[in-house]
Amino acid sequence: MPASRTAAVTGERPADRADAVVLDGRSLTVTDLVRLADRSLPAAVDPGALQAAEHSWHTACELVLGGRVYGRTTGVGGNRHLAVPADDADHGLRLLRSHAGAIGEPLPARQARAMLAIRANQLLRGGAGLNPAVITALVAALRSGAHPVVNEYGAVGTGDLAALAQTGLALAGEHPWAGGPPPEPITLDNNDALALISSNALTLGQSALALEELRGLLASTTVVAALSLLAVDGSYEAYAAPVHNARPHSGALSVAARMRHTLGAPDRPAPPLGRIQDPYGFRCLPQIHGPAVDAADALERVLEVEINAAAENPLICSGDRAAYHHGNFYLAQVALALDHFRLSLLQTARLSTARLSALSEPDYTGLHPFLADGLPASSGVMILEYAAGAALGDLRAASAPASLGHAVLSRGVEEQASFASLAARLTLRIAANYRLVLGCELVAAVRALRQRELRPALELPVGRAFALAEQFLDPGMRDRPLSDDVMTAAGMLHRFAEL
Repeated sequence: MPASRTAAVTGERPADRADAVVLDGRSLTVTDLVRLADRSLPAAVDPGALQAAEHSWHTACELVLGGRVYGRTTGVGGNRHLAVPADDADHGLRLLRSHAGAIGEPLPARQARAMLAIRANQLLRGGAGLNPAVITALVAALRSGAHPVVNEYGAVGTGDLAALAQTGLALAGEHPWAGGPPPEPITLDNNDALALISSNALTLGQSALALEELRGLLASTTVVAALSLLAVDGSYEAYAAPVHNARPHSGALSVAARMRHTLGAPDRPAPPLGRIQDPYGFRCLPQIHGPAVDAADALERVLEVEINAAAENPLICSGDRAAYHHGNFYLAQVALALDHFRLSLLQTARLSTARLSALSEPDYTGLHPFLADGLPASSGVMILEYAAGAALGDLRAASAPASLGHAVLSRGVEEQASFASLAARLTLRIAANYRLVLGCELVAAVRALRQRELRPALELPVGRAFALAEQFLDPGMRDRPLSDDVMTAAGMLHRFAEL
């Protein structure tokens, strides 16, 4: 490739390297992937990794001259036993054209960019054996903001074949780009086609984006719960360090510590003067919210293995001068981790609706039922329980394990599917529902604190959260539609995660 273009993509100048995410096939994190998807940092390529990818390409070119290599000298799937004639130079393009059959709506740009970043990084691991010009083109697209138009449906958790085939055709100049100046079209031959599409890059990108958003909501949840606890004069005992040191699950320990920090509570709080125990929505927060934190950590570990993996089938090993055929593309770990994560989020979202119910109860707040304004039979925030319950219902439906799915494809050769792709889409979608449930609780908690004239100290995270909410939430207590209040509350939650 031309030296000027190589330098532009590899980012060899120190100033560029300091302000870029350097792809090397081994160290990409979920956080940096999101930065690439959101274009908050440009992509660069580690020159050593690009050289390793080139060695893999040369090895693959040699191997196809001397034997059968799946997808290069043979067909794919149910056609795996059929040889590609030596003079058939169009097999690779035909493979891309036939597999670029994704259907449904075009995906958002950030999902497509996440896919490009992951695929470029995986290819730099050096196991795909395709022309490194493909990597250069993918990174050039990331830097310009271009992304291929990719449709939603086309995978069942055994490879994002359709989405990546659309990407391959875009690289070849046969499929549309959006978002920015596309890279110059490149020639893809029989060695490049299957090597490019043998990946789950789209599913992994969607999973990473979902994880990043939901992790922020998990952090915000403890702040909202702290506001609710103050509104009902709840006890700090449930978050005491000795309690959680006696049963030291990582997530529960971290949630209890965060609650103590948010509330300014000591490690060993004094017993309350009022009721001896709070409802589960407050008392069991570490035990229910903690597993969601653990599930997020587990999902991140799985994703960071996958986005830095050479999982292509076949795997081209330059050192062994061999092509290994295998099943590393099968995403059981990802599907199960995503299913676990969604189920844990459902539990903590249910806890938010439990706290919302407590905020409507005079026995806990000392206020009018439903935090009404005192006029006879006023309804106050009554409808928020219904609205939150409806959003929770959608979240519950989307929490059903996608890994329960089953498919037999390609004339029975592929007799199982992980449905990780479905799990990723569902995980992306529940963020909106979770945000609305939490927004309902926040509206009620701030209303209760206002009615009780309680203002937490500004030096505490809970005090800064209340001050922020007071700036944007309508102080009126008369019965009125609360839709705008909830949307405003939901929209500020990302700021709570930083407190």
